[in-house]
Amino acid sequence: MKSVVPTMMLGVFLAVTMTSVAVGQQRPPNIIYIMVDDAGYGDFSCYGQTKFATPNIDRLATEGMRFTQHYSGSTVCAPTRCSLMVGRHTGRISVRGNREHKPIGQAPMSADEVTVAQLLQQAGYVTGAFGKWGLGYPGSVGDPLNKGFDAFFGYNCQRNAHTYYPTWLYDNDERIELDGKTYSHDLIVERALDFLRENKDRPFFCYLPFTIPHAAMQVPDEYAAPFREKWPQFNDRIGRYAGTEVRNPIAAFAGMMVKLDESVGQVMELLDQLGIDDRTIVMFTSDNGPHREGGHDPDFFQSAGPLTGYKRDLTEGGIRVPLIVRWPGVVPAGRDSDLISAHWDFLPTACAIAGIDPPEDIDGISMMPTLRGRPDQQELHEYLYWEFFERGGKRAARMGQWKAIQENLHKDADSPIRLYDLDNDLAEQHDLADQHPELIARFREIFDRAHEPSEDWQFRALTR
Repeated sequence: MKSVVPTMMLGVFLAVTMTSVAVGQQRPPNIIYIMVDDAGYGDFSCYGQTKFATPNIDRLATEGMRFTQHYSGSTVCAPTRCSLMVGRHTGRISVRGNREHKPIGQAPMSADEVTVAQLLQQAGYVTGAFGKWGLGYPGSVGDPLNKGFDAFFGYNCQRNAHTYYPTWLYDNDERIELDGKTYSHDLIVERALDFLRENKDRPFFCYLPFTIPHAAMQVPDEYAAPFREKWPQFNDRIGRYAGTEVRNPIAAFAGMMVKLDESVGQVMELLDQLGIDDRTIVMFTSDNGPHREGGHDPDFFQSAGPLTGYKRDLTEGGIRVPLIVRWPGVVPAGRDSDLISAHWDFLPTACAIAGIDPPEDIDGISMMPTLRGRPDQQELHEYLYWEFFERGGKRAARMGQWKAIQENLHKDADSPIRLYDLDNDLAEQHDLADQHPELIARFREIFDRAHEPSEDWQFRALTR
């Protein structure tokens, strides 16, 4: 793997590369990045959801830009977050899957990986993360406080995030005890709003990795009750997950999404109250496709929209996710973009917003030309790439209209590659591999180039 800019060199690196975002601009704009947990491409009404409404998220799309071909860093939580933080795809990051650390937390990111928070922090931003981390246990090199965040509140440990009524959370480096009866999302949102108030006069980066709608399917009863009345046929269904039991998890999911939308509305209302709405860019996305846990039924909600697959799949339903970007006066309102992009594009985009150069050794591309309404100036990806080590081991790549998927890589190094034409087969129902051997050969080259060897993450059949 090529070297990255060492953490200790960040100050020198940024001092040399800092530039002005706009002539005469007094300070760089604020950045809010909202990442929800396990919501599918079709789980928002501005992307086609009809079972419930998300008016505040829809407002972001109406007043900003909606992306229709945006992809997650991975098909599960931790590697997506790592990809987002360091601007590289899963073939080139230290966290390529969910790997636990006992008794608390997950395996940490590499000490050498530079995060977008570190870059923005050194550029003068105050940085805060509120929600779920999952990239390093408390005190490790991957602890959010060691990866560029001035403040953190929420779930350091992904396992602890399997309940919305935890008995503890982390406040910076301190474990705080809770009564197990308080809805954690409310605490997280409250702390995030406090961060915005406290830093309204400084450029800030506010990362909001909310846990909704990850299982367990829990929400205060006033949110679920209207949907239990609407769908009484599910009232005898019990959703079980991580020791919890939820009556009518179908109703609970809809209530969770209403709760989430309400929280987005709180953020937007506060920006207006503080007078910083016009100098704050808000981005909204999900970490991967919809889950099927805790009694959730993504088919009932058509959570993947027109796509095939779910969380842990590398078909479109597992990795194509919403992205909405709102920046008054800069991002054209009410516009759709079909730019093929991914979570690893956030780091260079954030650097462009802040007026600094990103590290050279990344896979992401700044989306700023598109966001400024100049798609003709937008640099394009040669390809996008994913690898995943659960369920037999698999990898996928997208190159233009073409998508390739290879599975069973723990047993067969030469397992067949499926090929789909996404322009004409969005649901990936027709394998065209036999008709395009030249494309299969090209994708094999991409797979070989994109996968950098890792002692921790190996396809077993490729290492024999």
